[in-house]
Amino acid sequence: LLLLLSVLSLAAAGKLLVVPIDGSHWLSMREVLDGLILDGLSQKGHEIVVVAPEVNLHIKPSKNFITKRYPVPVTEEEMHENLQAFLMETFKEGSFLERFLTVYEAMKRGTEFGYVACEQLLHNKELIRYLEESKFDALFTDPVLPCGAILAEHLSIPSAYLLRGMPCGLDYEATQCPNPLSYVPRIFTDYTDHMSFLQRVTNVMFEFSNLFLCDFLFQPYEKLASEFLQRDVTVLDLLRKSSVWLLRYDYVLDYPRPLMPNIIVVGGVNCAHKKLSQ
Repeated sequence: LLLLLSVLSLAAAGKLLVVPIDGSHWLSMREVLDGLILDGLSQKGHEIVVVAPEVNLHIKPSKNFITKRYPVPVTEEEMHENLQAFLMETFKEGSFLERFLTVYEAMKRGTEFGYVACEQLLHNKELIRYLEESKFDALFTDPVLPCGAILAEHLSIPSAYLLRGMPCGLDYEATQCPNPLSYVPRIFTDYTDHMSFLQRVTNVMFEFSNLFLCDFLFQPYEKLASEFLQRDVTVLDLLRKSSVWLLRYDYVLDYPRPLMPNIIVVGGVNCAHKKLSQ
């Protein structure tokens, strides 16, 4: 009986580590965390710890969770300038080549801050020591930038992902979901799932551009992860270890796609629950 009670006391409260991505990614994640808190997570003795850079757009301290901040060599002015440039370039129109080069440059600048922040986090020995000693039970993150996946591997804890999708279809590959080029249109094509033979050939060509984007986006993280974990790893290796994928899809807006048992569709989770006026 004493042994049973001791086990129950250990299971009574747990610790959740949250490694968010700033911007709209965090706004969606905060909705989920607020829902957990409304369900009485903190009242039951559970603890939520959010790790975030000191300079950010939306990740602010809250009474609902513990916030651990770490310094980054970026000012708020630089961050806002990069954001405005990213938004302006992302919505430009033009030919495929023009759009591809525009998005390439925008994504390159947009992900630079994420990489710098991740590098500073992993090199912050005091904060990493705190995370190691805290004995977290699980990690919650958005895998678009894989810093959370690196930490989950280092801490040897299960991870849950909340995402809208990943560049170059890495989410399909990591979860082993079918993603046939004959039926799934690639980004920039503007095709539907009903393509002619020539459109399917073009769709294959567009897939090569996605692979190029994937390489430049995640190669720095693979080097950083390998140095931090002290062994060779790829981003795909890290993503495959996730326990649960919460996919912010809604098949009213998105093409239906095959799902694996550990993928849960949670489309609309980031929408405000307000009654619309007439």
